[in-house]
Amino acid sequence: MIPQKRADIVAELQSDILRIQGFKPASFKQLCAGLGPIKSAFPNDIFPLGAVHEFLAEHSEDSAATSGFIAGLLAPLMSHRGCALWISSSPKIFPPALKSFGLEPDRIIFIHLRKEQDVLWAMDEALKCGALTAVVAEMEELSFTNSRRLQLAVEHSQVTGFVIRKPRKLNTTACVSRWKITSLPSHALEGLPGIGFPQWKVELLRVRNGTIGVWDVRWMDGKFISVVSSRSGQSIPSPQEEQFIQRVKAG
Repeated sequence: MIPQKRADIVAELQSDILRIQGFKPASFKQLCAGLGPIKSAFPNDIFPLGAVHEFLAEHSEDSAATSGFIAGLLAPLMSHRGCALWISSSPKIFPPALKSFGLEPDRIIFIHLRKEQDVLWAMDEALKCGALTAVVAEMEELSFTNSRRLQLAVEHSQVTGFVIRKPRKLNTTACVSRWKITSLPSHALEGLPGIGFPQWKVELLRVRNGTIGVWDVRWMDGKFISVVSSRSGQSIPSPQEEQFIQRVKAG
């Protein structure tokens, strides 16, 4: 009985630690379901909410890809309630385009500040506001001290933070995860017009208590799905894609 009691105590402590770090039982089941293959990287397949996530974007095209990926994460978070702040030093987002990710632009407040230190200050203050669902901020540098302050803010407010960085020098931060998102060529779906759905190479470089990984994913039908390619490099339709095509054709 003693070893079993110890195992139960350890399991309970691990569960408590995960809850403190943002891995809470999913209030947003739609988010967990929509993560596709990526969710396996997180403990209990739960994306950490009430935490700060760091995204590295070295080039402008990486920044655009990252913004699209984050929009896909925000959509289920904001499907029922709340609003978000998007803070940057220059306007880069075309708000109506967010509708393609299931986001209503009028539920996102865009703030443009000239100085980067003002962006950091605004994010710190916004993350303390429990009325917000999420805060996204674009900045170049984020020190460990500043990232720790942001993480402490969300632990009290339970707001989820996303930092898009274009760092001059890579450094350690206190963020729960670190990502890198790059664009992949899209492929038109058979029998449907247009250039196809957004595709990305998603690299999870670091995650607390989770498993790092790399995935090729497509944003389609309100969720992320795996992109499977043949030896020739052509993407092979997944069962989800075939079902989606049939639904669209059926009207």
